[in-house]
Amino acid sequence: MQEASLRHRPESEDCFVIDKTHLRLRFHTAKDDVKKVIVHYLDSYYDLKTAQTKEMEKIGSGQVADYYMTTLELPLHRCQYTFEVVGQDGSHLIYGDRGIRKYNDSNLYDYGQFFKVPYFHEIDMAKTPAWVKETVWYQIFPERFNNGDKSNDPVGTKPWNPSDHPGREDYYGGDLQGVLDKLDYLQKLGINGLYFCPIFKASSNHKYDTIDYLEIDPDFGDKTLFKKLVDEAHKRGMHVMLDAVFNHLGDQSRQWQDVVQNGRNSKYFNWFHINRLPVMPFTDPTKGEQLPPYDTFAFEKHMPKLNTANEDVQKYLLNIATYWVKEFHIDAWRLDVANEVDHHFWKKFHVELMNINPEFYIVGEVWHSSQPWLNGDEFTGVMNYPYTQQIEDHFLTDKISAQMLIQVLFDQLMLYRDCVNSGMLNMLDSHDTARLLTLADKNYDKALNALAFELVQPGSPSIYYGTEMAMTGGNDPDCRKPMDWTKEGDSYWQKVHDLIKFRRKHSTVLSQSDIKFAIKDELIVIKHGEITAYFNTSNHEVEITKKCSVSNGYRNGVLSPNGYILCE
Repeated sequence: MQEASLRHRPESEDCFVIDKTHLRLRFHTAKDDVKKVIVHYLDSYYDLKTAQTKEMEKIGSGQVADYYMTTLELPLHRCQYTFEVVGQDGSHLIYGDRGIRKYNDSNLYDYGQFFKVPYFHEIDMAKTPAWVKETVWYQIFPERFNNGDKSNDPVGTKPWNPSDHPGREDYYGGDLQGVLDKLDYLQKLGINGLYFCPIFKASSNHKYDTIDYLEIDPDFGDKTLFKKLVDEAHKRGMHVMLDAVFNHLGDQSRQWQDVVQNGRNSKYFNWFHINRLPVMPFTDPTKGEQLPPYDTFAFEKHMPKLNTANEDVQKYLLNIATYWVKEFHIDAWRLDVANEVDHHFWKKFHVELMNINPEFYIVGEVWHSSQPWLNGDEFTGVMNYPYTQQIEDHFLTDKISAQMLIQVLFDQLMLYRDCVNSGMLNMLDSHDTARLLTLADKNYDKALNALAFELVQPGSPSIYYGTEMAMTGGNDPDCRKPMDWTKEGDSYWQKVHDLIKFRRKHSTVLSQSDIKFAIKDELIVIKHGEITAYFNTSNHEVEITKKCSVSNGYRNGVLSPNGYILCE
């Protein structure tokens, strides 16, 4: 047995409370190396010789690991446990809190070998609101979705043309009235979550360089209009998520301009990370310049980084975060560049929002493994790029095989608690990436196959505006073209609509982590509760006879390349 591959971490994604009396455990082994894993468990104050035993279920495999899981019932809300591991080679071990020992009574009944969960504290549990699991989000880049009020168009606004390739400084006049006018359309599509890119006063068309977080950008409308939009969305059963940029301010903000003018005498001097004076604009340090005079987002001179360890900055940002919840009843924050803000601040942020609404949804923009933010005291979930980009690597770009895909996806799921997986925001494209259909080389079936696969994954799925209209676009800013409103109801639109409808109908099951992956007859097979889905990513037809609810490329018992079948 490969002892070095045995792994379990207490009070983590390997050991978490799921309710007042139930504890879920996971155990990691080398692939195909272990015959069985048995957990010995009991109340923290019982005699060890009264321990109960339960064989763990092998729930899946990753690239190099097998994963075992079980759920224990402890009526007194506390637990101690240790693992008995039997290898395929006949070896027999105890894996406990103080290491690995040979299996015998002396080692089994060693108090020090038992992991401890002293008490099942509900307040410490990571939680995902039930409504999040039922939501299909629609990401709106407000400046490009719909122009509902031409009176607030910026000077130089271009004609609305979905075929344009926007420049970074272009304006097309999209606004909040335009979104309000299209709520019935979004409801018809099946959307029940609106995810807005920033809407606060800023200098740019994208609004990630905030000037004033407490004002709606006049290009988009005002607070009265925004309140009406939120209220009308709520009437339709839609939740609203706003985008907050708390890592940095725009350089036209009054705080930064005060530093520019007054230097060290500015009352805002310690609001930022300033390396030297004067704080003059700079060129990209990667091109030879010395350390920039102030820290920024990336090397963007127009976005000076906030010092979120500063108490005045904390008060300022927490006031903003709670204001939009109290006054406008938004349901969620998406947090830009969340990984570059300190954990200390996010813990405060979490407490403030949960005090207002315990069902609030907090999503961080983190593009890498995110366990430090997902322990129940910071974010509900993150933008699940490490998960969904693996889907793209197989379905859209053929970088990895089907077998590797299902392995790496399961490895990703095992990084987090089950409830955290239910709260991850899944997307195949966004304002920061090339569009789905462009990644699929404009192959409609390939794009739909990937989208169908995304919509049966654990988590909360998000669709970028215009995906249903088969919009194309390369990387930013080309992915931010004006919305194409000419294709509503066509065949592609209808297939996207049907996928959203299927997802929402089965959201209770599909949002959960208990998913099974397999390869059968060259098809990727997913079993998720009562749902079974089949995906053909080969380059030829595959015979299969199934009764399906939603499909594409399936006819007379044959599934075409890039075809899928969703069965309930």
